[in-house]
Amino acid sequence: MLALAGMIVPGAIVGGLALLLLRGKQNISLLWTIVLGMVGAVVGRIVAGFFGVAVTPGIDWIRWGLSIVAAMIAISIYLAVTGRK
Repeated sequence: MLALAGMIVPGAIVGGLALLLLRGKQNISLLWTIVLGMVGAVVGRIVAGFFGVAVTPGIDWIRWGLSIVAAMIAISIYLAVTGRK
């Protein structure tokens, strides 16, 4: 349960940055932004681990970048599935 609570803040940050970087206006709630940001953070960590850059000295810029891209993809899929523009 504590791990889930610890994912809310990074999920909100990743989801918010993903929304800012996506083109146009997205009709998506704050809850879905956080949830899809959490999905992006998890996928970004897995992909970074695959490439061997999951843990680096200082701030893990590569992992954060991969997480934001994964969240952008997750949000795009969500918008396509729900039919929102």
